[in-house]
Amino acid sequence: MNLETILPDVIKIAKEAGDAILHIYEHSKDIGIQSKSDDSPLTVADTTANKIICDGLEQLSLQFPIISEENKQLDFTVRSKYEYCWMVDPLDGTKEFIKRNGEFTVNIALIHKNRPVLGVVHLPVNNETYWAASQHGAHFSNGTTTTQLAAPAFTLKDTGLTLVCSRSHLNDATKNFVDQFEQPNLLARGSSLKFMALAAGSAHVYPRLAPTMEWDTAAAQIVLEEAGGSVINKETNKPLEYNKENLLNPHFIAYANKQ
Repeated sequence: MNLETILPDVIKIAKEAGDAILHIYEHSKDIGIQSKSDDSPLTVADTTANKIICDGLEQLSLQFPIISEENKQLDFTVRSKYEYCWMVDPLDGTKEFIKRNGEFTVNIALIHKNRPVLGVVHLPVNNETYWAASQHGAHFSNGTTTTQLAAPAFTLKDTGLTLVCSRSHLNDATKNFVDQFEQPNLLARGSSLKFMALAAGSAHVYPRLAPTMEWDTAAAQIVLEEAGGSVINKETNKPLEYNKENLLNPHFIAYANKQ
């Protein structure tokens, strides 16, 4: 399969979802906040973007099952038979959306045999888009120009490395991890923009020692990997895998180009 042939359509879908999110963000006083079964927030922007993405993916010439944060999850006996599937977070960073700090993204990834092979991360507020396909590199567009991404090279012993941490999650385990570094700089980012900071060269390490779901990381992982970085399961020291029986990610460390 030539993944580059479907990338333009996936980018277009992500942007359409982003435009709908942005309209709600800028024009709606009531963004319709509800609580899901796990007490995480859900807004009308999540559901609106999810419909746009699912409808768009279902109209592509290549058809694959869709796993989305906002869809009912099928049993693993069904999902385990997928060779390819879409992994979607229609609004990654709902808490950032509610806080109105702009740091939320649209994430769409294609999974092949438990690994992401295509990913689009779109930042609606700035009209910025990151994308990648396996063996085709990672790219960034600000709406007018496009550049290829190259994660910065570093070693863990370097002084003054930049570690990117969540605005909404910073627990004791993360603080202890940060303390291992010599004079680290901390960079706060929301949503999958934490990965994009590594891919784009403004950070070196992103420790995530707290819960995330597969749709939170899939698109960002392939972008970072194609930029020369990695996303590593803290227990196995192997790349994160997808469409597992339990869609909860293990704790992981994301790196720029670690030497």
